[in-house]
Amino acid sequence: MTAETTLKPVANPRASFFRRLPVVSHFNKSVGLQRFMLVVGLVLTGIFLLTALAAPLLAPYGFAQLSDADGNFPTQQAPGGKHLLGTTVGGYDVLSRVIWGTQTALLVIIVAVVLSIFAGVILGLVSGYIGGWLDRILVVVADAIYAFPSLLVAIVMAIVISGGQSSLLGGILAAAISITVVFIPQYFRVIRAETIRLKAEPFVESAKVVGASNIRIMTRHIYRNATRTLPLIFTLNASESILTLAGLGFLGFGIEPSSAAEWGFDLNKALADTTSGIWWTGLFPGLAIVWTVLGLTLVGESINDLNDPRLRGRKRTGRKAAAAAPGTRAGSGPETELSNP
Repeated sequence: MTAETTLKPVANPRASFFRRLPVVSHFNKSVGLQRFMLVVGLVLTGIFLLTALAAPLLAPYGFAQLSDADGNFPTQQAPGGKHLLGTTVGGYDVLSRVIWGTQTALLVIIVAVVLSIFAGVILGLVSGYIGGWLDRILVVVADAIYAFPSLLVAIVMAIVISGGQSSLLGGILAAAISITVVFIPQYFRVIRAETIRLKAEPFVESAKVVGASNIRIMTRHIYRNATRTLPLIFTLNASESILTLAGLGFLGFGIEPSSAAEWGFDLNKALADTTSGIWWTGLFPGLAIVWTVLGLTLVGESINDLNDPRLRGRKRTGRKAAAAAPGTRAGSGPETELSNP
């Protein structure tokens, strides 16, 4: 027995857990164009998140600030000088409004996603596992909800919650609740389908034999296996949340500038500037929306492709040849895992 056969690398459980994380595992499986799309999406989304978290440090002024030590800000000033992206018709600094708007968008994403996941996952687990008349009723309700446009629901919620007054809390709740209502059926259907499939698996039958309760089976055995596709729905949910919030602001049901910065409201106020050749008041908020939605969409589409073996790319065959080159042995180490099934 040689030292080569006795010495085996010890697996690091922390490294193994890190490699199984949703985005990390998808990155390891990606190649070519799929990896490029995933990396671009992660970069754009990362910039959005970092900007939202560091907005107080990055923004030169407050989102509702109209003056400084030198006096009031000029209105509709072209980009340059103290105002790198110019000012609006109301005298707000465009750069500051765009940066602070990331925080408002992030708040809407968090509230909408948390509410959607909490309700959709629970309903999907209960409906798929219990079945019967409860399952039929929930499926009919979920199908009926698809008939309601998310923006129309958001307008109704804005009127009901804040009485048409565009406050920070009212605008965020209106967008988040409308997105929650529309996206609960998506979480519900995905989790329900996985639950129906998993409850017939042998490990669930074994848990029933040893006397495990239904709640324990759903939370400990089915939940972990049924929620693997949630990252894809999460990215779509987040993108829709931003678009709905921007749509509310553009239609006049968004958040007033004195309460928070919101890109859709700024676009609404920039409409009158376009005929006068003032392009900067609408360009940069619009680019912020496109930037954020594009990043989230690229991440979601990449994860969707990588979850489907039919769409997943493969490593170059040249790497296989390198693994089988002289001096290497099949199954001797991590070099053998250079292509994904």
